[in-house]
Amino acid sequence: MKKILALVGLIGVTAACGAPAATTKAPDVAKLTLVDQTPKAKGALEKATWLLGEEPGTLDLDSDGGTPNRTIMANVCERLMQTQPDMTIKPWLAEKAEQPDPKTLVFTVRKGVTFHDGSPLTADDVVWSLQRHAGEGMNESDEFEDVDAVTKVGDDQVKVTFKKANALFIQAMAGDAGIVLNKKVVDGLGKDYGTPGHPDACSGPYRLAEWKSGTEITIDRFDGYWNKDVKPLTKAVTFRWADDGAMVNSLTTGAADGAYLAETGPAVALAKNPAVNVAYGPTTRVFVLLPTDRGVLKDAKIRRALSLAVDRSGIAKSGFAGLARPWKVPVGAGAWSYEKQSFQSAYDQLQGAPAAPDLEAAKKLVQEAGAPQTPIVVASDGDQARSVIANAVVDAATKIGLKAEIKTIPGSEFGTFYTDKDKRAQVDLVPDDWYITKNDPIGFYDNGLSGSSNNWVGFSSPEYDALVAKALETTDAAARARQVIELQQRFTSDMVWISLVEVPSTVVLGGKVTGPPASMTYFGYPWAVDLGEGLTW
Repeated sequence: MKKILALVGLIGVTAACGAPAATTKAPDVAKLTLVDQTPKAKGALEKATWLLGEEPGTLDLDSDGGTPNRTIMANVCERLMQTQPDMTIKPWLAEKAEQPDPKTLVFTVRKGVTFHDGSPLTADDVVWSLQRHAGEGMNESDEFEDVDAVTKVGDDQVKVTFKKANALFIQAMAGDAGIVLNKKVVDGLGKDYGTPGHPDACSGPYRLAEWKSGTEITIDRFDGYWNKDVKPLTKAVTFRWADDGAMVNSLTTGAADGAYLAETGPAVALAKNPAVNVAYGPTTRVFVLLPTDRGVLKDAKIRRALSLAVDRSGIAKSGFAGLARPWKVPVGAGAWSYEKQSFQSAYDQLQGAPAAPDLEAAKKLVQEAGAPQTPIVVASDGDQARSVIANAVVDAATKIGLKAEIKTIPGSEFGTFYTDKDKRAQVDLVPDDWYITKNDPIGFYDNGLSGSSNNWVGFSSPEYDALVAKALETTDAAARARQVIELQQRFTSDMVWISLVEVPSTVVLGGKVTGPPASMTYFGYPWAVDLGEGLTW
């Protein structure tokens, strides 16, 4: 499932797990080391305090899969597959997943798994859970659009049959669509499931202990956890919520032990402070420009010209406090969970999105397009990153013989660009960020399909559409990578979206703790199991 957030993306290729990533000065992104995971913890913790950007509205991820909700429940609920700190996936509640033919997937349910109430996890629970996720209005229902049926075919086997082959479904099973719930508990609680004062219905290494509405949520290590190879070091984790200023203060004073950061400002401020350690890791988020069909940007030559002229290095420095670098494609390298070298090589060869402007090439394209003088209107809501991007576009347009201006949109209305055609008709470019929750770039490129709700510029190519359909049905990883790379080339050649910069996933830890992943995997991996005491990096 895709999510749109006012958050940021990632940088290039990961380093070896456990490499030091702490710094006491503003990070130099050109020299930044990305790590999958922070250094291994050496000791246990009685308790830890973790900060979120806001309080969840519910802990039922079928109702709301927001970032705070997932950050907590990744430690409580488990999935058929599990994303690892290096963004790959492996079988988890499913002992194995087999595909006897392109339209059939068979999960063998792991024996000996128990829920937090002590009852065994069964194939019936798996079938019921997947059917619940697929229900109308559920947060993950879009992952089941190609599913024909989910059935129990043995005491420990569940078969998923598809209307057509779906290469991404196995990835979805490492996300919220693959969570296995205790049917008895969920049915017994009804509408109260996921609300304060009620238990979870999961099997993970932590259980939901207490939710003090408006104040904090606590999870406790579950000593009856089925997997004896997993030994959480921290006994209890308490989640509290704070805005950026309060978050920085709490982390530097020791009132909180850690947080996954959404914004670059606090990351840079904290990186300067010797009281904390900051680590950077991979994710799939990228800042982009989404063009509309309102005016001159209907012409791909003008889109390409703007891409050549915009100063990505300047945007990275001014809009993201230096914690960003130019990026050529609209999805981050955290999606490269397979065939990484193929994706990296193809990325390196891409043209048309330079770090520094190529004004002469851009001017030539503008002249070929007839040097249109209708002003390009760029949306901004006053946010620092969007303001910097908008001003960079105006500057780039002016330097290559185009006109551009900024239209200020209230922040509360910015999200309506995705749902309101009349709103989009007021502007030519919308700067925003985007991420996908699957570790496969094909999870992004359906945005370029003819008629896609996110294809605002009206790009239409039967060849592209056919290639998306083929890639989505190709289960052989090497073959799918080749298809996705071709889609990437077609998408960026026409600049259906104009990619700008990526920024690393950021985790900040108090000076006495270490261990959890730095990567975006905290949405689905039980990161708290790795959190523990570690005095130095």
